[in-house]
Amino acid sequence: MKKKVSCNPFAARLEAFVGKLKEEGVEVALVYGEANVKSLTGVDCDNACLKVTVRPEGHAADVVFHTDFRYVPMVNRVAPWVKVADLKKLKFKATRIGYESSITAARFAKLQKDHKGAKFIDIAAILSNLRAVKTADEIAKLRAAEALNDAIWADAQKAFKPGMTEKQMARVIQHLMIERGDGEAFATIVCVGRNAAECHHVPDDTVWNGREPVLVDMGVKLNGYCSDMTRNLVPARASKLYRKVYDLVRQANELGIRSARPGITSGRLDGIVRAFLKKNGFEKEFGHSLGHGVGIEIHEAPWAAKKQKTVLQPGMSVTIEPGIYLVDNLGVRIEDLVVITDDGCEVLSHSAK
Repeated sequence: MKKKVSCNPFAARLEAFVGKLKEEGVEVALVYGEANVKSLTGVDCDNACLKVTVRPEGHAADVVFHTDFRYVPMVNRVAPWVKVADLKKLKFKATRIGYESSITAARFAKLQKDHKGAKFIDIAAILSNLRAVKTADEIAKLRAAEALNDAIWADAQKAFKPGMTEKQMARVIQHLMIERGDGEAFATIVCVGRNAAECHHVPDDTVWNGREPVLVDMGVKLNGYCSDMTRNLVPARASKLYRKVYDLVRQANELGIRSARPGITSGRLDGIVRAFLKKNGFEKEFGHSLGHGVGIEIHEAPWAAKKQKTVLQPGMSVTIEPGIYLVDNLGVRIEDLVVITDDGCEVLSHSAK
């Protein structure tokens, strides 16, 4: 039966990838990373190599999806436009080979052994930068994942009861994510009281008495794409210090959202929020970066951090998550996921703060 051919929804990204390979003089590029393979083909596969052979001007690049017998039917269904070949028969000749620096040392050593004298060019940054700009379909999937995250958070709050431990509260969220989505995008963080001063606290047997603040950092995965959001349960009788810190973090979050726009560098975006917290006396208590991209993986480019020079452009996603952490006392973080638009940003998370 003749293979049905359809349009690759990631064709523009693949074309841009080939253009970058030509600029670097790469003859053959090998893409092993699962997220990178998916970003160019739409296929989820844990045993594959996408081989891209760059052709002379006027000729389309040759793209072959190398995998094993188990995945061939799936590749044919999901990406009927791509040629499929046996991974064990991956052979080629080239003097300039593109590879991801994230591959294992053993795999890289074998490449060197099989292609003695070849020059190896790291293409990891090229792939990361291309993935940073989402397609319209990817943005739609991020919206859907974030909307589900909002719904799960709303229902989780109703299920939380005084006397529950952090682990039990986390399990409430985990079960909802499994029932309604594809599970967790990352391990859910639940912090009761002073545990929130540990910004990536691992939920333990600390009991919530119903009167202490709770910080929850959560993200559900849906249709292969992640969501990310942090919210806080603020008790009616929160201390004056907690209220002060919470208000400052919320203002910092809102400032970051207002400042997120095309043309600004990701480092500048971080700097604007960091300067605000410094002005209010909490520079040292904000120890992590402002945010990161979200997509197929929970942490992707761009990185909103000090000295980062990535210029934000429409289609990029980035979290805005300032926080203040006072050791052995309290912690507050408020996080929203935004997508850069032509004139600002679209906030995807809509849960009340």
